Amino acid sequence: MKRRSFVYKSALATTALTGFPLSATGSTKKPLETLNMGIIGTGARGAGMTYLINEIDHMQVVGCCDSLPFRLEEGLKAVNGTAKGYRDYRKLLDNKDVDAVLIATPFNTHSRIAMDALDAGKHVYCEKTLAKGYFGIENLVKKTQASNQVFQTGHQYHSSRLYAHIIELINDGKIGTPTAFECYWNRNGNWRKPVPDPAMERAINWRMYREFSGGLVAELCSHQLDFVNWALGSVPEKVVGFGGVDYWKDGRETYDNVHLTYSYPKGVRAKFTSLTTNAMEGYKIKCIGDKGTIIIGPTNAWFHPEGSYKKEMGQADGVAGATTNWEQGKGMPINVSHMDPSKQALVDFQTSIVNNTEPISNCTTGARTAMCVQMGLDAMHGEKVVSWNQELAV
Repeated sequence: MKRRSFVYKSALATTALTGFPLSATGSTKKPLETLNMGIIGTGARGAGMTYLINEIDHMQVVGCCDSLPFRLEEGLKAVNGTAKGYRDYRKLLDNKDVDAVLIATPFNTHSRIAMDALDAGKHVYCEKTLAKGYFGIENLVKKTQASNQVFQTGHQYHSSRLYAHIIELINDGKIGTPTAFECYWNRNGNWRKPVPDPAMERAINWRMYREFSGGLVAELCSHQLDFVNWALGSVPEKVVGFGGVDYWKDGRETYDNVHLTYSYPKGVRAKFTSLTTNAMEGYKIKCIGDKGTIIIGPTNAWFHPEGSYKKEMGQADGVAGATTNWEQGKGMPINVSHMDPSKQALVDFQTSIVNNTEPISNCTTGARTAMCVQMGLDAMHGEKVVSWNQELAV
């Protein structure tokens, strides 16, 4: 895919393409020293990413947009320097000083905003889950394929160097033949945010309503779905699952507990559980094979050798050293130097623009995860087995 080059006059220029970047119209313009970002959606995630952008050299926020005035104010306060504020994202896209946008709005708006941003000639970092509904996903994929811009999906663990190392271990046979994955993301809390005005309920607590949100599957499980797709190099053939509004009887529409099982090729099953009533297990991915299990947390991972293979681990091993390094109740630590995954994802986005390369977490990987999310929602809502839609170009 051809993409617009982006040149720095700084040390980054040694890795950039030579020449002048092209505008959306194809005309040349002066090389830029800093990647100017616009944040569309300045809630907790958008503001949080702004603080991380402040820490990255040659990257800055120059525009913020949110439909809620107090959220926009919070977003502007997070900026290191000055930025223009907007209530309408289309006005931000009209700003020629904005090179790229980060979209952190409700799930149902991602596809439309991202396509408008591509049409405006902006590079796009779109937070997960990529898009809502099968055709919203497909339309965004087609738009991205026809674009000259860099597009990254915000599955930040896809950028984690720890997670990438674990993928290498799995591919190298460290756990043997993968047979199952068990994924948890449990919390004990109602997931509800305070509302200063009842008229703002749906705008603030949009995750509670199906019109805007995919609930726990889209907001939490999607990260782990993305990892399993990555680890297996495939997508699921079908899914079955259950969920409900069984505890928090507060008018929400999205489920307060979800239990999904995806069936992948070669008989591999992946289970996903997310609770809001008990935090036991917290965030965890278990990668299970016939030679061992890798257990992953947000920032750490451990290896558990299996059966007779465990005896072979008496000597130093590439995973974490000798068995004397075994951590009680956890296993052998997998030690990899890595930064905060969200910050790494932003650095990777910047690097992709500089080098004119495809992000590792791109529109295609994001679309496939979004397909898995929609399949899971359909399975639970319809209480049926849902198969992968082979007719969609994803």
